[in-house]
Amino acid sequence: MTDDNPDKRQQADALVEELQRESAGRLTVFLGAAPGVGKTYAMLVRAHELRRQGRDIAVGIVETHGREDTARQLQGLEVVARRTLLHKGRTLEEMDLDAVLARRPAIVLVDELAHRNMPGSRHERRWQDVEELLDAGIDVYTTVNVQHLESLNDVVFQITGVRVAETVPDKVLDRLRDIRLVDLPARELIERLNQGKVYVPEAAERALASFFSPSNLTALRELAMQTVASHVDADLREHNAARGQRTVAGIRRHVLIAIDGHGQSQDLVRAGSRMAERRGATWSVVAVQRAHAGAAERAGPGIPGKGIDRRQVQRVLEIDRAFALARRLGGDTALLHGDDIASALLDAAQAHGATAIVLGRTRVRPVARLFNRTISQQLLRRGAQYEITIIGSAAHPPRSRHAPVLPRLPSGWADLGIVLPYTAGAILTAWLADRLLGLQDVSMIFMLAVLMVGARSRMAGAVITALLCFSAYDFLFIEPRLTFHIAANQGVATVGLFLAAALIAGQLASRLRAQVLALRAANSHATLIQDLARKLSIAADLGQVLQVGRGAMQEALGAMAWIAYDGIDVPPSAGEAPGAKDQGAMAWTRRHGQPSGRYTDTLSSSSWWFLPINAGEDSSGVVGLRFAAGVRSLSIEQRRLAESMAEDIGQAALRTTLVSDLEAARVAGETERLRTALLSSVSHDLRSPLASMIGAADSLAAYADDMSREDRAALLASITQEGQRLDRYIQNLLDMTRLGQQGLKLERDWIGVDELIASATRRLQRYVPQLSFEIDLPPDLPALHVHPALIEQALFNVLENAAKFSPPGAPVRIVARADAAAGLSLDIVDRGPGIPADERRRVFDMFYSVERGDRGGQGTGLGLAIVQAIVGAHMGRTEAYAGPDGQGTLVRITLPPDVLRREADPPHALDSL
Repeated sequence: MTDDNPDKRQQADALVEELQRESAGRLTVFLGAAPGVGKTYAMLVRAHELRRQGRDIAVGIVETHGREDTARQLQGLEVVARRTLLHKGRTLEEMDLDAVLARRPAIVLVDELAHRNMPGSRHERRWQDVEELLDAGIDVYTTVNVQHLESLNDVVFQITGVRVAETVPDKVLDRLRDIRLVDLPARELIERLNQGKVYVPEAAERALASFFSPSNLTALRELAMQTVASHVDADLREHNAARGQRTVAGIRRHVLIAIDGHGQSQDLVRAGSRMAERRGATWSVVAVQRAHAGAAERAGPGIPGKGIDRRQVQRVLEIDRAFALARRLGGDTALLHGDDIASALLDAAQAHGATAIVLGRTRVRPVARLFNRTISQQLLRRGAQYEITIIGSAAHPPRSRHAPVLPRLPSGWADLGIVLPYTAGAILTAWLADRLLGLQDVSMIFMLAVLMVGARSRMAGAVITALLCFSAYDFLFIEPRLTFHIAANQGVATVGLFLAAALIAGQLASRLRAQVLALRAANSHATLIQDLARKLSIAADLGQVLQVGRGAMQEALGAMAWIAYDGIDVPPSAGEAPGAKDQGAMAWTRRHGQPSGRYTDTLSSSSWWFLPINAGEDSSGVVGLRFAAGVRSLSIEQRRLAESMAEDIGQAALRTTLVSDLEAARVAGETERLRTALLSSVSHDLRSPLASMIGAADSLAAYADDMSREDRAALLASITQEGQRLDRYIQNLLDMTRLGQQGLKLERDWIGVDELIASATRRLQRYVPQLSFEIDLPPDLPALHVHPALIEQALFNVLENAAKFSPPGAPVRIVARADAAAGLSLDIVDRGPGIPADERRRVFDMFYSVERGDRGGQGTGLGLAIVQAIVGAHMGRTEAYAGPDGQGTLVRITLPPDVLRREADPPHALDSL
């Protein structure tokens, strides 16, 4: 027989797993956010406490890293001798796993869980040693930093930019008995680092410059706390599941504070924050905006004052002030949309993982209280898993239920403008249908009027319409007519059902309208933010980001916008700029990172509303918004939209600033690399010919009389040759500089390909007389419209490069081909050692030969770079390939078709060089 109850099966499985964990050794982890927080020290302190209690404890391995305080804590504890291993001629020590298993203490201390064992050990990683100890029934105390957990490896890399190689699988932590957080504030850890208590001074400087930054340490501390909390939650869930107990939701406490803007919002924020602080819980403040709220919460800046209710204006301002207070006190804020306030609050509590809901004493509503429809009653009935705290206000004591209630004027005068026309229209339509068409049952006409009013006004308007239509239907169309008396019982049922249906239909239509308005508002907000994000994503620099942000805010909010960020001002496209008073409010916002100016309690005499642009932790800029004079207040949506847009602009500005800084650093590094290469090239390629010239000149000066005429001629020829070599090098440097600065202009003229090749080869043979060429030129090659001197120089550089690597006696081959569609190609082929395939593009980089390449460190590394620049200026390209049969190198110069002479071109004289 099997038990089909899934809850019992789950309880049985959980109980079996817990029994298995109890029978094996249990793991205790001392978790830290970073090295140096004191994990090993805390583990040793705990070991001494357990030893004094009579527990059998041994030290498997503890790394002191030269810290005297840690070494002193080892005194008095039994230490199992380590195992020595020989690795690459060095004797190293590791934990002796077999010795620990043979000793079999109740508890063993194993430091650095993520450590990689030396080659020759039984296991590759130390956590595998720990698993074997646990399987043997030995409890293990160990230490690890949060960045070594496998599941957090990518998160840590995103935070620190450092990819941790030694990681521990999360399955090891499934065997936890206890996890202890060893924490240290970032400032104290940095002080320990500076004092040399963590690393030696040289390593400490590198760590401070990268991993140990305050922002990294703060983020890692938060990550460590979350990790500990998640494992505590998991342990409790498993424990309860094994005993068939219901798991308590939300072990990590959170307090949700609900405000309504009716007089005690800021008091609630302060009381709720104190409650959360006492409990060590996070907290947030929410307000629910019903979609059929007054115009003050919906009106945009383009329709100032239209249908605005003074009380709604006060409510908006009170909620805004309460949100600002909450943010100053360290809480989160959120504006919820919905017609059912209790449902909205419960959904928010579930989303935040709240354990307690704090709200103020609601208004006295006797009828709602009678039917358990007040907000507090609904929360108590539907939110049984939450702690509900209701706080009264001394400034606004509850009204006595017997006190007289003064009548209040209706706030929805605009609703009457909808109710009365639709009611009158329904009566007229029903009368016409009854008189002209003989329609007996006209109730559907009145029902339609109720639905239309409910879809266009608040619920109160729908209820009033239903009552008016009910009265008109009974008075005018139910026998006997022109009286409210109903003769037949069927008529009573008909009228009663009509009234009930009309009320239900009106409420449903009003609720549907409320939801549509809420979705429309949320969609509008999301669309504007998405549009801004799209525009910011394509902004190339900080100036474009600020320009795009200003334009988007002006368009979305209907106000003049001014943005000042990091010394850059983007004034409004039209209108007057902020005055001296406004500049003072702007400076205050930049300094304190809080809103100021109009619509705030700080420097409210300014006509501009200033918001901080927070990039990172500091306020780096300010957004100023100036609405029309008739806009007396802003809706909550407008405020949150402006704040969201300012935040997005700040993040985009920070992104472009970081990109600019990184690019500047890259350019500086590249410039330094080129400068170093240039100095190396100059030191070699200037000194070599100069040394030869000076040596020949000294020999002539000292021994000219003793030399033969042939020896003197040889030395003079050497001086001439080395001088010409030096001249070519300096000319290359000058050409490269002018090409880089666009200082060479193309002065095109017509010249034949054969003349270019003849000029370049004759010039090269003056320096390399023994060099020979194989030239393959079709007889019908067209002339070229190029800069003759530059193209000849490019051809000369390629030929010179080929000559350096051609074996003695091997000719350099030159092949020219022309095509009307592809242009002219010049192939220069040598029979040298060739260029590796992965380096053929790099040979055209400046100074490449200084490092490595086909020239093997010879030459300046400028020749082919100049070729690429010259050919590129003619809109051509230069490429390197393997030579025929894979031997040697083929350098191809390709010029575009527009340099070729066409039949329609007039004849020109071909000027030789």
